Amino acid sequence: SSQKRSAAGFPRSLKTPGIPCKCWKILLFYGIMNLSEQEGFQPMQDTEQEYQKQIKELEQQVRLLREQVDFLTRKLYGIKSEKTSALEIEGQMSLFNEMESCAEPDAHEPDLVEVEKHLRKRKYAGQREKLIKDIPRSKVLHTIDESEQICERCGGTMVKVGEEFVRTEVQFIPASLKVVDHYRETYECRACRKNGTPYMEKSPVPHPPVMHSLASASTIAWLVHQKFELGIPLYRQEKEWEAMGLSLSRATMSNWLLAVCRDWLSHVVSHLRRELLKQGYLHIDETHVQVLKEPGRKNTSDSYMWVYCSTRDSKRPVRYFEYQPGRGGKYPETFLKGYTGYIHTDAYSGYNGVKGVTRCLCYTHLRRAFVDALPKDIHGPEASKPAEAVIRLNKLFEIEKELDGLPPEQKKKERLDREKPLLEAFWSWAEISSAGELPKSKLHTALQYALNNRQEFFNYLGDGNCSISNSLAENCIRPFVIGRKNWLFAGSPKGAAASAGIYTLVETAKANGLDAMKYIKYILADMPGSRFLENPEYLDDYLPWDPMVQERCR
Repeated sequence: SSQKRSAAGFPRSLKTPGIPCKCWKILLFYGIMNLSEQEGFQPMQDTEQEYQKQIKELEQQVRLLREQVDFLTRKLYGIKSEKTSALEIEGQMSLFNEMESCAEPDAHEPDLVEVEKHLRKRKYAGQREKLIKDIPRSKVLHTIDESEQICERCGGTMVKVGEEFVRTEVQFIPASLKVVDHYRETYECRACRKNGTPYMEKSPVPHPPVMHSLASASTIAWLVHQKFELGIPLYRQEKEWEAMGLSLSRATMSNWLLAVCRDWLSHVVSHLRRELLKQGYLHIDETHVQVLKEPGRKNTSDSYMWVYCSTRDSKRPVRYFEYQPGRGGKYPETFLKGYTGYIHTDAYSGYNGVKGVTRCLCYTHLRRAFVDALPKDIHGPEASKPAEAVIRLNKLFEIEKELDGLPPEQKKKERLDREKPLLEAFWSWAEISSAGELPKSKLHTALQYALNNRQEFFNYLGDGNCSISNSLAENCIRPFVIGRKNWLFAGSPKGAAASAGIYTLVETAKANGLDAMKYIKYILADMPGSRFLENPEYLDDYLPWDPMVQERCR
């Protein structure tokens, strides 16, 4: 034939008319064999055992990839809540204890009347009044003009005989600005003037929070409330200020915040840090933040915001934020240098270098690892182990809920009696269950997470003041994470450090039951005239548990 042939002796094109495709595949096979023999190569001689090994490895790879796809799909589109009671793991209760946990001997069949009663919307007397009891109130009386107070039947004059309540409503009054010009009087002693020794005195004036600016304590407190409580970035606040009649740039607002943090707020923040390190129990967490203009680093590099919290039952709760350019263990080591107490963290290895502390790991993180290990098909046999782990851990949380509010010593005793046996049973089960699990799978990772950190998970049993969860630190850092979604990055290291200080004051104020905006306003209105540099003990007057602060800032 005239068609060009390859070295194997068959046509290059497989689309030659009249010859079936299967024939070309056979020719291609024998052509490759001829070519390999001509080139001096031998076909690969794999044994059946090697093939089985390769197949097994590929099956494991497929399983891992499928698990990863299901996990990422669930993270992207699934429910974000971490509530993991046994009943919420649909389809899994039947594998364990559905009859025992759901049975109620006193339960009876609902009749139609009870069903209708349940479906009806309840109305509670006084609910509306309770909502508005603290809001200023006024009365609007709707009347008829005197010229129209004429009877339509006889034309006589009508007189008022009573009034009727119609409704209650809440009105919104938009924020407004007011310019305040400060003057001060000057006094002179006429007697000294006659004696040739004139004496004059001027009335005292409150010091401004920012020198040579339009900023007042209330203005900056509003900026702080908008940015650090509501997460509204400064470029959006620009438009709001303009709508109220003041052209205020984001650069000016940034300068104000940096100035008040440097001159006043940072001193209170440092005092709060010293108070925090006096406490024997801390919660710690960290989250990334992008900071621009860091020396020697790219703008895309990740920096970190660390948070150190006192426990929920602390009499002087503190929420301390600290900006650092990295996540290394040297940062908590430096912060906690000389500290001896309990710290609640996740299993991040950076905390391993902190000396002199007892570390308690978070059971919420452990439970989350097993929740992530649940497969897409929760009715399948692969779901039994992670679901059982979740149920076992949930029993621990249920006991903790019952022990809430007990004195520390009694709580410690109850934990040893009721929780320690459950923990020992859980770790024995984890050791048995880890055998034969696919390495690098979600379930294997969760089991190793538990087995490798057993002692740190048991440490909370040693003190009734300790917690089984580090959720407090996560909740404290959540306002920062929400704000970060809006403003995306910090403009400079100074700005990130100032933000950390302001978040410290805002979240600590909230933890002490204060209105954060009133608290910031109180500090900025009173502190500029205080001689706290010469007398550092004056800073105690600005801590959120001070009686005067509690009275004025609630």
